[in-house]
Amino acid sequence: MKTHAKPLLLAAAFLVVAVSGVKAQTWSFTGNMNVARVLPTATLLNNGEVLVTGGSAGQGAFSSAELYNPSTGTFSYTGSMNTGRAFHAAALLPSGEVLIVGGETLFPTHCLSSAELYNPSTGTFSYTGSLSAGYCVATATLLNTGKVLVTNGTNAELYDPSSGTFTVTGSFKVARSGPTTTLLGNGNVLFTGGFEGTTNYLKSAELYDPSTGMFTLTGSMQTSRIYHTATLMSNGEVLIAGGETYITSCPCISPLNSAELYNPATGRFTVTGNMNVFRFLHVAALLPGGKVLVAAGMATKTAELYDPSSGRFSYTGSLNDERDSGAQAVLLDGGAVLVTGGEWNYRVYRTHFWNTAEIYQ
Repeated sequence: MKTHAKPLLLAAAFLVVAVSGVKAQTWSFTGNMNVARVLPTATLLNNGEVLVTGGSAGQGAFSSAELYNPSTGTFSYTGSMNTGRAFHAAALLPSGEVLIVGGETLFPTHCLSSAELYNPSTGTFSYTGSLSAGYCVATATLLNTGKVLVTNGTNAELYDPSSGTFTVTGSFKVARSGPTTTLLGNGNVLFTGGFEGTTNYLKSAELYDPSTGMFTLTGSMQTSRIYHTATLMSNGEVLIAGGETYITSCPCISPLNSAELYNPATGRFTVTGNMNVFRFLHVAALLPGGKVLVAAGMATKTAELYDPSSGRFSYTGSLNDERDSGAQAVLLDGGAVLVTGGEWNYRVYRTHFWNTAEIYQ
């Protein structure tokens, strides 16, 4: 496996956001973060600010956190987490608090079972209940029930905000590191791809049903993928774009420009138009008119729009900084897409970590 595989498991390729509001056109710089961060979490708060937590810049995991204020275009420190974390997950709770869960420390690596709550009214973090085991790479999905599904690709637990406790729920049918996670319109959660071991890149997909607490296999993708994106579109289908695949006949790892559509009604994946650029570890966002923005990734600063009416991708404006991996994207109340941080691999074994942020609108 490539040397970058584990440090980038939950890069922006796995992050999907829905955006409403203004028409997307170009990228422009906004204020810089106080710290360069790869793989922080970025969460839109109810007051319109964005909470950025943890991450790393090639050394230990950060405990610091920042708030982005869209009205001023600036970042400012808020309270720090009790534990430094990278590869962790965050979910906005119905109460307005933010659940920060799992992840790992770095150098040395320690998988974390602890979880914390961020209170926007006080700007402080406090511990809440713990997972049953350390989840080195975590995902967190707010369900329609108000509970949060936390997974590590093998096991899953439910966080109940009313009690502040975690309980074990169903297990994956196939152990998968780094799948995408998408909450569907029917309340189920779709997990696609990822890998099992070093060369077993997966085509398979699974559904988690909150009513039964069980995982079941659904249709398989046409192509095995890791580091891809999954975007829930306005018509209820899920756009799967890019990533990497493993070709056994080489044997070799190959980037992808292909894309697929998942139909929840049929449980099937079908091929759609290709991107103009091979990309993985990129970001994706649903725009107001129903098009999907895909941007950045290894190794490009370009961006494209997917039009579901035609099934085609077309170029749009390019980012100002090349964010090869580890960037985060989040919607703002005004409808713009905020992209923060990440890293630029400008030479073999040479990486620049970004504290910059950009707006797409």
